[in-house]
Amino acid sequence: MANLKEIRTRIASVSSTMQITSAMKMVSAAKLKKAQDAITTLRPYADKQTELLQNLSASLDGDIGSDYTTQREVNKVLLVAISSNRGLAGAFNSNIVKACNTLIEESYKGKQVDFITLGKKANDILIKDHTVIENNIEIFDDLTFENNAIIAQNLMDLFTEGTYDKIVLVYNKFKNAATQIIMTEPFLPLESVSDSEASTTASDYIFEPSKAKIVEELIPKSLKMQLYKALRDSSASEHGARMTAMHKATDNATELRDELNLQYNKARQASITNEILEIVGGAEALAG
Repeated sequence: MANLKEIRTRIASVSSTMQITSAMKMVSAAKLKKAQDAITTLRPYADKQTELLQNLSASLDGDIGSDYTTQREVNKVLLVAISSNRGLAGAFNSNIVKACNTLIEESYKGKQVDFITLGKKANDILIKDHTVIENNIEIFDDLTFENNAIIAQNLMDLFTEGTYDKIVLVYNKFKNAATQIIMTEPFLPLESVSDSEASTTASDYIFEPSKAKIVEELIPKSLKMQLYKALRDSSASEHGARMTAMHKATDNATELRDELNLQYNKARQASITNEILEIVGGAEALAG
């Protein structure tokens, strides 16, 4: 059995770790509230914008003729892996890497697959075995639509210039604090919206200047909003995952501390008993 000093040292170490994980849990909980409010208020707007684009495109005669809808033979694929800049969030980042590797092995085997990483953690892993053409870790320091629009425009340019035939977003979608859903969401090219199952009968509106012109201007805005929603989803998911991970870590540290306290008390009781036995034995020896 370990001596009392060693057990006391371990108890102090575990207690210190428990204080850190508990503090991190509270910080993540506070950040989660803000991030959750941001994504829950953004989703209705983004969904309505997509619905509007689908309705308008479905009401046009023929293809909408946008550069963003051009279907090409898929030889070069760009995966946009959205992770976090910090760890201690359970499987939040590793699940992104696994999803990317699954896409390469199952969907794009034999194709040229490159990466743009948004977040440090996925980049640190993916860059070892894959080509990462760009890594942006600053986006989460100031996650605004304007900063997001710069990245989205870069992605749109890479597609329209023919650098890549397909662009896919890989990110965690926020469901609740304990659950994140891995999404592999096509970004470009846009599907033929007129054939989309989500398209509905267009309402009887008067359009100015014209449906085609509105769709032409709406597509870039919709793509920028799609990326922004993915980033907001990932941000909320990160804080939820970290809060859950730190909650479990705190519970485990508490359990370990209690076990060590019990072990310490047993060792201390055994030490006291041995001392009493030695005293009694010494007294009997003197009396004899």
